[in-house]
Amino acid sequence: MKQSKDTNQLPIPPHFNPDIVGKIWKVAYQELAEEARKWAIKHHIKPASQDSHKTALVIIDAQNAFCIPEFELFVAGPSGTGAIDDNRRLAQFIYRNLSTITKIIVTLDTHQPMQIFHPIFLVNSEGEHPKPYTIITYQDIVDGKWRFNNAIAESLDITPEYGKELLLYYTRVLETKGKYDLTIWPYHALRGSIGHALVSTIEEAAFFHTIARNSQTQIEEKGDNPLTEHYSALSPEILEGPDGRYIAQKNAYFLKLLEDFDTVIIAGQAKSHCVAWTIDDLLSKFYPIDKSLVQKVYLLEDCTSPVVIPGVIDYSDQANEAFRRFANAGMHIVKSTDPIEIWTTKS
Repeated sequence: MKQSKDTNQLPIPPHFNPDIVGKIWKVAYQELAEEARKWAIKHHIKPASQDSHKTALVIIDAQNAFCIPEFELFVAGPSGTGAIDDNRRLAQFIYRNLSTITKIIVTLDTHQPMQIFHPIFLVNSEGEHPKPYTIITYQDIVDGKWRFNNAIAESLDITPEYGKELLLYYTRVLETKGKYDLTIWPYHALRGSIGHALVSTIEEAAFFHTIARNSQTQIEEKGDNPLTEHYSALSPEILEGPDGRYIAQKNAYFLKLLEDFDTVIIAGQAKSHCVAWTIDDLLSKFYPIDKSLVQKVYLLEDCTSPVVIPGVIDYSDQANEAFRRFANAGMHIVKSTDPIEIWTTKS
């Protein structure tokens, strides 16, 4: 029989402050570690190695760049406070379910200034770079509206000719595969920057889980290849260049890791881009292998928001449609307040 809904629900630890989720602060590791150790003893929390049912929580790109309002790509969602509200609920979800979450895996969007989706990569006939949120289509490249910035070719270890061919090929492949057109984003999540770091609320919750459950948080970086976008944590948008040679590769290790868990829970930012593309890749890999693999995936609908920039772009419809498609395929759309024992306990 299934367990009662509140069997393993835990209280929220006293250190958690819901009022500062949208801010950055230094996590007090040593003090927090001692609190987590005592918390585990008080609530009889066992080491994750003793879990008979293995549950992974995958947190996509919960970084300052996307989760703090003052940063470059804050995911506001329709409400205007999307990522802040999402992270408040996500942190509470982690604390309430410490005993059930076996491992936390966080992905980090990891970029450099010179990448295909940053302004410096392209120029127009006047030598000007495209402004953030400019959409670059295949026809734009054919017409010469935007072209490769030859000045950065040496830094990228390619020739100007290759850069030109790449843009033509890249935008055409995106179009034929039905992916988003190439979007020029503000410079963001630059390796080593404050924006690249995990947002404090989630860093704190993940660290508390690590100590309480003796389970190392796993970090998966993505997105530092200069010649392709990399929304999905499992695979870049384009694997091959115009000459047929590989320019990037899939993260086969990460896929195998997720395959080995009994339950996979996914949250993070943004619902319309990195979250949706990661889930889509997971679906395309799991479904042909075994349809039951798809049914072990749970999507925390209230812990993710789409990219919405009023008057510029709104990806709410695309995000919602993607989640409907995932649900129709057999994945589960749930809320962070739903006790996960009713997902993971077999009847």
